[in-house]
Amino acid sequence: MSTVRAVTTGRIHSWDLSTGVDGPGTRFVLFVSGCPLRCLYCANPDTWHMRDGREATVEEVMAEIETYRAFITIAGGGVTVTGGEPLLQSAFTGEVLRRCKEAGLHTALDTSGFLGARASDELLADTDLVLLDIKSFDRTAYRHLTGGELAPTLNFASRLDRLGVRMWIRYVLVPGWTDDTESVDGLADFVAGLGTVDRVDILPFHKLGAAKYEALGIPFPLRDIPVPTPELVERVREQFRAHGLPAY
Repeated sequence: MSTVRAVTTGRIHSWDLSTGVDGPGTRFVLFVSGCPLRCLYCANPDTWHMRDGREATVEEVMAEIETYRAFITIAGGGVTVTGGEPLLQSAFTGEVLRRCKEAGLHTALDTSGFLGARASDELLADTDLVLLDIKSFDRTAYRHLTGGELAPTLNFASRLDRLGVRMWIRYVLVPGWTDDTESVDGLADFVAGLGTVDRVDILPFHKLGAAKYEALGIPFPLRDIPVPTPELVERVREQFRAHGLPAY
C-alpha cells in the first residue's frame, strides 16, 4: 500500500524582496522555474525551463523566509510565489504556501491561470491573494501572444471567485497587441463580474529583459515594439474604471 508524501523539493530560480508590485507590503518573492507559456513580452526567459533552475527543499525556502520574517511582517507584507509558472510545480508550491500560512504569513500566488486546474482547493485555501495575469481577452491574440489558450485562465478566475479567493488582476499593456479598445472593454466587463477582485494593475510593456535574451542567444520578439505612452496607459486604466474597477 503506497503512502502519499508531501513534495519537499522543487526547482527554483531565485528569491528576492520587493515592495508594491508582488502583493501588499514588502514581500519575500520566490521565483520557481518552468513555464508552459512563451509570452512574447516575457522579461524572464531564464525561468522558462525547470532544468535551468536549482533544486531546493521546502525547509531551505522556509529557513530563508524566516530570515526576513520580522522585516516583512512589520512592513505589512508576506510571501509571494511566482515564476516562471508556480502551478507547473503545484505540489511544491502548495507545500510552501501551506508552511507560510501555518507560520502566520500573508501568502500570494502569481500565476497566468493557464494551469489553474492543477491548483487544488487545499492550495487555494492556503492562498490569501492570487495575482492573476490575464494576457489578453481576445482568444486569437492570446494564442499568438503566449502560445496557449485563454479559456483555462478565465475558468480559473471564475473558480477563484466561487471559492472566495481574493484577486488582483494584472494586465500587461503592449501597443499593437493588447491595447485594442473592444478587447480591453470585454476584459473589464468580465472582471467586473467577479466579486473577489480588489484591483486591476495595468503594467506597461518594457524591455528590461532584453539583455537576458541576448545572453541566452534568443531573439527578443518585441524588440521593435514601443513602450506604451502615459496617455495610452491612462486610457486603458479609465476603461477598467468605467466598469467600477479600481485600476492602477
